Amino acid sequence: MATVETSRPPLRISHGPFRNEPATDFTQADNARHMREALARVGAELGREYDMVIGDKLIKTQGKIKSLNPAHPSQVVGVFQHAGAEHVGPAVQAAVAAFASWRRTSVEERATLLHNVAAILRQRKFEFCAWMVYEVGKNWAEADADLAETIDFAELYAREAIRLSKAETPVQLPGERDTLTYIPLGVAAVIPPWNFPCAIMAGMTMAAIVCGNTVVLKPSSDSPAIAAKFFEALQEAGMPDGVVNFCPGSGSSFGGGLVEHPQVRFIAFTGSKEVGLNINQRAAVPRPGEKWIKRTILEMGGKDSIIVDADANLDAAVEGTAQAAFGFQGQKCSACSRVIVDEKIYDVFLERLKARVNSIVIGDPAENKPMGPVVNERAMKTILNYIEIGKKEGRLIAGGAAAIGAGEGYYIQPTVFADIAPTAQLAQEEIFGPVLAVIKSRNFEDALQIANNTEFGLTGAVYSTSRDKLELARQEFHVGNLYFNRKCTGAMVGAHPFGGFNMSGTDSKAGGPDYLLLFSQAKSVAEKLGDAPPQN
Repeated sequence: MATVETSRPPLRISHGPFRNEPATDFTQADNARHMREALARVGAELGREYDMVIGDKLIKTQGKIKSLNPAHPSQVVGVFQHAGAEHVGPAVQAAVAAFASWRRTSVEERATLLHNVAAILRQRKFEFCAWMVYEVGKNWAEADADLAETIDFAELYAREAIRLSKAETPVQLPGERDTLTYIPLGVAAVIPPWNFPCAIMAGMTMAAIVCGNTVVLKPSSDSPAIAAKFFEALQEAGMPDGVVNFCPGSGSSFGGGLVEHPQVRFIAFTGSKEVGLNINQRAAVPRPGEKWIKRTILEMGGKDSIIVDADANLDAAVEGTAQAAFGFQGQKCSACSRVIVDEKIYDVFLERLKARVNSIVIGDPAENKPMGPVVNERAMKTILNYIEIGKKEGRLIAGGAAAIGAGEGYYIQPTVFADIAPTAQLAQEEIFGPVLAVIKSRNFEDALQIANNTEFGLTGAVYSTSRDKLELARQEFHVGNLYFNRKCTGAMVGAHPFGGFNMSGTDSKAGGPDYLLLFSQAKSVAEKLGDAPPQN
């Protein structure tokens, strides 16, 4: 990776309304051909080495991170430098230096950078999708949705930054000029996950920089290639050196050092509950030289439920459950890992769900098979261990083992357990894989109590034709994102601001109208009129 010499791009602020990026229809011959061509081009680029980038410096380290294709673990996607504790200081100092000028850059220029990034991603859409297919095992549609969400974040946050810049105080006192301005916080540590390797990584990064902050980006070790490609897009779009610093590294040494550094002002993190709580605890302790309370923006997963009431459209409920449980191999914080079914329809629901799950085809995502591998060997072992627990806690309906015939990758059969108790281990712990627990409820009120009995509160869904029951769920189903008569995955930027309650995080609502407030601080200025010098 090399720095890209560019002149400052012209202002390209869009005044039109925000619109979600449309999904690509891969049943169209031209789109399928473009995707295959992109897979071939990216395939020829696999295995190359990438530099760490701190300010304007390209850095190599003795230790390396190898990103592997989970469908073919012998295939190296890319080789990356391994940032350690010794790189924390230089990375933060580069961000501090860039902040001095970036915070004074006009909001129009910062928004333009995001519009330019969106344009670049549209031009390279199939290429970015191909990287996600190879690096994390997404099929074509899942990769396309990830990339579309990235574009949506760029477009929405650019517009939201402009809107915030025009904020006004609710009251203008007589004889005063009263203003409210949203200013940047400072240096951000952005620590994203691998499961939405473009959208979440880029979304947190772009939210930070469009508000005038600078970033030290520590991508997941399972998806550094996609982060590297996004970093290149930022450079091409006109990002000055040091505004984002690309630093793959371990969470324990480099990530932990970032969180504790006294000049890091805030941390944006998406990942496990355990890591998120550790970050929150570390960030709360002021270090020598630190003169602020660090802000944390945390999204920490879920144990998400779909409720299927006795009056539900069964075919729609079965299809929504299957898609939400097994899309991207269940590796979504929003994935359905529990379906709570009324006892009156329990048996027939199980019969139809079993048939639907058994129809799922497993194979190489490069060939656009519906279900690919889980992300790595460690994840596979963890998920298989949960499957063994499930065999003791419930009745195996489908799957239950590794998918041996699917290929050399980390493939697991889509697995369903019936008769799981609401308090069982399988019903309470986040598995992050293709394992679904089916729980029987006595009635709708019982189903709501079960749905709320975990420590999480991220997403949920209800299938019912009763308006009264849907309204009851609207009041009582305690999750940040609730869906009626549709699956609990697939939040759309703008329409479904995303973030959860309880141990699911700080309810940051990515893709919503208040998200950028988390990356800013408000400065109120009151000027008495008549005594001040005239403005130039």
